[in-house]
Amino acid sequence: MTATYAFDVFSSLDGFGGAGGNWTGYWGKQGPELLDHRLALYGQEQRMVFGANTYRAFAQMLASSTEESEVRDPWVTRMRSLPATVVSTTLEGSLEWPDATVVSGDAVDVVARLKEESEVPLRSHGSLSMNRALMAAGLVDRVQVTLFPVITGQTGLDPVFQGAADFDLELIERRTLDDHIQELVYRPTLHV
Repeated sequence: MTATYAFDVFSSLDGFGGAGGNWTGYWGKQGPELLDHRLALYGQEQRMVFGANTYRAFAQMLASSTEESEVRDPWVTRMRSLPATVVSTTLEGSLEWPDATVVSGDAVDVVARLKEESEVPLRSHGSLSMNRALMAAGLVDRVQVTLFPVITGQTGLDPVFQGAADFDLELIERRTLDDHIQELVYRPTLHV
């Protein structure tokens, strides 16, 4: 059985995964529906897959946060409790993540093997460059974009699909959360 792989990403309307300036997490647009939905989504049994840079960013964010900060939202705490594979050629030793394993090698090879061996679905939140490579290799079954109602043309960071191959997208799920956030789930197919 081949496990499904979901690339889960937050985005501004203009395609950035984050922003500088005075924007806060979730661009300040989160509400109870979004947070409850995320907790339910991460409540399912699954394995997380991260690239080294995203793992480092999450570990640093969590280490410098307090229990009351939005970084420690219940869904993030749940995500951190899930088993995780961190694909890296630079990280070594134990990680600041309860059930994480570092696997050295090319992400395409590592994820192809995980898809064959895993008994649970695979999910990656962030890890933009790794997931663009996995999409190009045909390993991403779902692209889940949570679209926040902002344009960050001056302060946008981390263009989600910059440098990606061309894809046709089949919309397979959609929902509106808190009356203004769109969650769109697509099945990607390499455009030839």
